[in-house]
Amino acid sequence: MGFNMIVLMKQVPDTSNVQEGAMKSDGTVNRDALPAIINPEDLCALEEALKIKETHGGHITVISMGPLKAEQALKFTLCLGADKAILLSDRRFAASDTLATSYTLSKAIEKIGAYDIIFCGRQAIDGDTAQVGPQVAEKLGLNQLTYVFEIVDLSKGHITVKREISNGYERAKAPLPILLTITSAANIPRPPSVKKAMAFKKLSAKEPSLVEADFPLQLWDAEFISADPTRCGLKGSATKVKKVESVVLKTREKKEIEPTLSSISSLMKELIHDHIIG
Repeated sequence: MGFNMIVLMKQVPDTSNVQEGAMKSDGTVNRDALPAIINPEDLCALEEALKIKETHGGHITVISMGPLKAEQALKFTLCLGADKAILLSDRRFAASDTLATSYTLSKAIEKIGAYDIIFCGRQAIDGDTAQVGPQVAEKLGLNQLTYVFEIVDLSKGHITVKREISNGYERAKAPLPILLTITSAANIPRPPSVKKAMAFKKLSAKEPSLVEADFPLQLWDAEFISADPTRCGLKGSATKVKKVESVVLKTREKKEIEPTLSSISSLMKELIHDHIIG
């Protein structure tokens, strides 16, 4: 039988590699100064979809909204095992907040049509809002299970999962179709296939009118998904920035520790004494 699955993916700046020039003078992120990566929990979401495909069969479509250079990230998802990747790229999508982003993604999902499970990462490392997945579910009128770290069962038109809650977890069951947000505790994403990497090396995104329906990397714009321009990008964003304050982190003190047992032992004693660790 198999399941039709959609994975929502975002290319984000690598916030673990922040260096000088990472912020612009207006306080916004200088994305050109930071390396771009796939949002880590989105990779965990894709891994869960791949595991279902291996066990039950099915088809995986990855959707990402961003500039044209994001096609490299989508090609990577094809190398991991996704069947199709769609890049939503249009100047009218620029400067979207979570409200406008979820609207655009929901219109693309409606364009795809049939689906059983939509996977999202719990949240993106560049915004940390955890809002897009639930907002997409709301716009599509879907049930949603958030903070999922284990899929327990998938049968008879229902899915059973374990989801994180304060001080523990809960087991939840819901009918399909459904949207899930996946945490980093769910799995360790697999490496890409070298064979597929070679096959997709020269692949580039094409507009749907230029290729067959099953072409693996497609470029969709606002007209193709019948999106209302007033609900996309900056026009469709309700979030307004009132004030931006730049924070500069400066090192007050540093100490070099020799890589010896005695030096490390002294450091541990000092940290314990200062109640930094205990």
